[in-house]
Amino acid sequence: MTMEYNNTTANSRKNKHLNDFERGQIQLLHNKGYSAYKIAKELRRASNTIRNELKRGTVTQIKGIHDVQVYYPDTGKLVYEKNRKNCKKKFKALKCSKYLDFVKQKFNEEKWSLDAICGYAKLNKLYEGQRVCTKTLYNYVDIGLIGIKSIDLPLRVKRKPAKKRVKENKRKLGKSIEERPQEIETRKTFGNWEIDTVIPKKNKEEASLITITERKSRMELILKLNRRKASIVNETLKNTLNRLKEPQKIFRSITSDNGLEFAKLCELEKTYIGNIYYCHPNNPQERGTNEKHNSLIRRFLPKGKSLNDYEEEHYIKIMNWMNNLPRKILNYRTPIEVFIEELNNLGLLDDNEELVQFDIAI
Repeated sequence: MTMEYNNTTANSRKNKHLNDFERGQIQLLHNKGYSAYKIAKELRRASNTIRNELKRGTVTQIKGIHDVQVYYPDTGKLVYEKNRKNCKKKFKALKCSKYLDFVKQKFNEEKWSLDAICGYAKLNKLYEGQRVCTKTLYNYVDIGLIGIKSIDLPLRVKRKPAKKRVKENKRKLGKSIEERPQEIETRKTFGNWEIDTVIPKKNKEEASLITITERKSRMELILKLNRRKASIVNETLKNTLNRLKEPQKIFRSITSDNGLEFAKLCELEKTYIGNIYYCHPNNPQERGTNEKHNSLIRRFLPKGKSLNDYEEEHYIKIMNWMNNLPRKILNYRTPIEVFIEELNNLGLLDDNEELVQFDIAI
C-alpha cells in the first residue's frame, strides 16, 4: 500500500498565526529530531508553516570549531513580526475604529453578541468599507484590540448536540409530542409556542417566571408566577390570553414539559389555546428554542437569587431586550419584527396592539 503526501496536514488549522506555545512545541520537537512534516502533524499545521518558522528562527552558533544551527522561538517571533510590519496590506483594524466603537457600544450597553452586531450592521448597511466579519471580531478580542475580554463572551464554547432520548411517558398529562403535526416541527407556520418555568431559587414558596417562546418568530413572553402550582399557572395564562382578540389564532399550540405546574394546561385547550402537547420526560431539547431563551434570561437572573430582589420593570426589560435582539436564524431581523409581520399577515395586528407593545401583566 502506498501513501501520497502533500504540503498540507489533515484537519490543519487554517488562517491562524503561530502562537508562543506552538513555537515552544516546535523547539521541543525539533530538538528531539522531528522532521518539519512530523512537527506539522503533531500541531495540526501545514508543513510549509513549520518549515518557514524554522527558517525564520534558526541562527548559527559556534561551538568549539563547528558551526551549529539552533532554532529559537523568540528569534522566529521577532523575524515574523518584522515581516508583518513590512507587509503592504495594512492592518484593517486601523481603518475601522468607528465600527469597532459601535461594536463595543452594542456589546457593553445592549448585551448583543458579536455575531448579532456584525449581522445587524451588514443587514442595515452600516459602516460600509469598515465592517469585518464575525470571525475577525473574535480574533480582535483574542489580541485585546477592542477592549472586550474573551471571558465576557457568551457561549463561546462549542457544544455537542444533545442525543435524543425517548422514554415512555409514565405520567400522561395530555397529548404526546409524537402527535404534534410535522408542520410545527418545520417552523413554517406561525402561532406554535413552547413553555417552561425559570426558577431562580428552588423553593416552592418562591416566585418564578413563566417563559413562552413562539417557534417561528422567536418572540418571547415572560410572566411572573407567584407560586408554581398548576391552578396559578392557568390563571396567569388566562389573564394574558383574555386580553387578546382571537387568542387561538396566535396560540395555535403550546408544547410543554411534564412539570406538575403544567398538569392542568389541557383545561385551556380549545377555549384559549388550539392544542397542548407534552414532551418526552428528560428531553428538554424538544423545547430547544425555549431552553435557549432561558439561558439568555439567566444572564440577568442568576440562579440562587430571589425574584423578590428585582422590580417588575426588570423582567420587562429582559423581555424587550430578547425581542429586539437580531438573530442569525432570522437573517438578523429581530423577533418583534417577524412577529408583527406574522400578525399583520393574519389581519390581527390592530386587534392585539397590547401584545406588540409588551404591555403584559407580570
